[in-house]
Amino acid sequence: MEQIERFGRDIGRTFHPERVILFGSHARGTQTQDSDVDVLVVMRHRELKSHRAATQIRRRVHHPFPLDLIVRTPEQLHERLALGGPFLRDITLRGKVLYESSDH
Repeated sequence: MEQIERFGRDIGRTFHPERVILFGSHARGTQTQDSDVDVLVVMRHRELKSHRAATQIRRRVHHPFPLDLIVRTPEQLHERLALGGPFLRDITLRGKVLYESSDH
């Protein structure tokens, strides 16, 4: 868990997102040896598409574990939550915050 927490802090220092949230089996404490690490990063990524922002994070922040990374803007997150999207709602309610901006 220490490596995952460090990964979240490193994303915060490098990219200055609003939040970095761990979700899935690692957040619930039910991971197995084969589990990947599921992370949602909420950040403004200007002209980059979400998948390109995720690629930049993967390239610039060391992660010694299999990673499933989702990047959304604050607007995309709020839109989905307003529509009742259960996936992102579950992440925001049950996920573990690894990093949160002091501006948030």
